[in-house]
Amino acid sequence: MATKTPHIELLDEALGFGKTVLMPGDPKRAKFIAENFLENAVLVNSVRGINGYTGFYKGVKVSVMASGMGIPSIGIYSYELYRYFGVQNIMRIGSAGAISNKVNLRDIVVGMSACTNSDFAKQYGLCGTIAPTCDFAMLDTLNQTAKDMNLPLNIGSLYSSDTFYDDTRKAVDWGKMGCLAVEMEAAGLYCTAMRLGMRALAVCTISDLVYPPFDSLDAAERERSFTQMMELALETAVRLENLEKLTPKE
Repeated sequence: MATKTPHIELLDEALGFGKTVLMPGDPKRAKFIAENFLENAVLVNSVRGINGYTGFYKGVKVSVMASGMGIPSIGIYSYELYRYFGVQNIMRIGSAGAISNKVNLRDIVVGMSACTNSDFAKQYGLCGTIAPTCDFAMLDTLNQTAKDMNLPLNIGSLYSSDTFYDDTRKAVDWGKMGCLAVEMEAAGLYCTAMRLGMRALAVCTISDLVYPPFDSLDAAERERSFTQMMELALETAVRLENLEKLTPKE
């Protein structure tokens, strides 16, 4: 197990990372989770301002670290966490824009799969098209946890876009193929986890409507709405502690 990679340097080698890491995109959101939900949270990484914290939630060691924005960024951090720091489960927790009228503002959307316009998977040299998917054990655990919390979920496909300001304005077309929301990280996270034989899941709160009436949450509403998603992710992390340990593929 490493203590230093090009993008992560453990500031507390004895504590390290938990088996499960929650990954919001924003370093400030990672700090918010650590300060408001974790006990005895310690800063364990600060390279490039991508802060990571490890603490305890209901007695279980859990980490939270920012992923930055986009597939290349989460691809770097998830690979290093899985490959070098003993992490087995990564749960992306972030915002997304609805591209289906089946979901509304503040809804929680869970990515069973992730369509994408990214070329990230070309690195694997596959003679075909990969279907980036989450880990079923994580999905099932989260779904059962949500039921116990009486928290409704929308489970389906996400669309992971490489472009936020998309000149084609075609994101809504993916809604016609059943995608519920557009975000920018899930497909890269899923591909990385699949390649390394680890677990991954993307959970997003709808912060914007990408179709008419083009509504969005303000900053205060985002904080209140995202708190539900954070609690769901942490409760799921506790249950994941009991799942069988995975070993990376060679």
